[in-house]
Amino acid sequence: SKGPADPVCVGRSAHVAPGRARSVSTGAAACEHDPVSTRLPSLRRPPLLFAHRGARAYAPENTIEAFELALRLGATGLETDVWRTADGIVVLDHDGLHRRWLPRRWIRDVARAELRPHIPTLAEFYAAVGTTHPLSVDVKDPAAFEPLLAVARDHGAAEQLWVCHREVERLVAWRELAPEIHLVNSTSLDDMPHGPEERAAQLARERIDAVNLRRGEWTGGTTTLFHRFDVLTFGWDAHFEHQMASLFDMGIDAVYSDHVDRLVEAWGNVEARSA
Repeated sequence: SKGPADPVCVGRSAHVAPGRARSVSTGAAACEHDPVSTRLPSLRRPPLLFAHRGARAYAPENTIEAFELALRLGATGLETDVWRTADGIVVLDHDGLHRRWLPRRWIRDVARAELRPHIPTLAEFYAAVGTTHPLSVDVKDPAAFEPLLAVARDHGAAEQLWVCHREVERLVAWRELAPEIHLVNSTSLDDMPHGPEERAAQLARERIDAVNLRRGEWTGGTTTLFHRFDVLTFGWDAHFEHQMASLFDMGIDAVYSDHVDRLVEAWGNVEARSA
């Protein structure tokens, strides 16, 4: 059960459509909740359970097999990385290397037909798992963004995209091109030279939907701060149930994990505890 609501220390509203305009206050500092003794409210209820590169703990990452397995295990969202091939095809791969030995060749420098057969295209992904699941996409090659958007729109799946990048300026440009998608600033506290409150205000002002930090950088106070600006909070690098449960107790809005079964069980335990 939740403790009494403090208007400064809890999120204020459920999440709405991507790119929402907000009127926010930048004055008050967030209060701290370390360690979290009661569960803080998330803005997104229930939080998203993203399978990081599919169920990569149990299947080859970023493959159709891994994505299908993740959904069978109960993931409510899928995560991947996109690159554009030399002939303009959007494919799913983490490091973008077609050949790792010297001389190296990048996916962006080769045609789709030359790639290793396990690397799927985005169109093949949609054909295999459908278009109804939230898809978090780390855009490693900015040249892949517009083809990514085109394929998603062709499949009626653009509104399910959560597009991640570390540069706020690039996200701002993408917001103008795609008002219907969700945008995520994947970053770190070290990359916030003016602090998290200034970053939260900037993301709200620029209609960026979420901030994504490594698990160890989140505290109850930090989630509360971003929630005051109606910015969703995402966490990654959670591999064990106690790590996932800690994020949920902080009011996190999405968790990325390689271990989908643990993630689903951790959230189920949180729900049971709150009932």
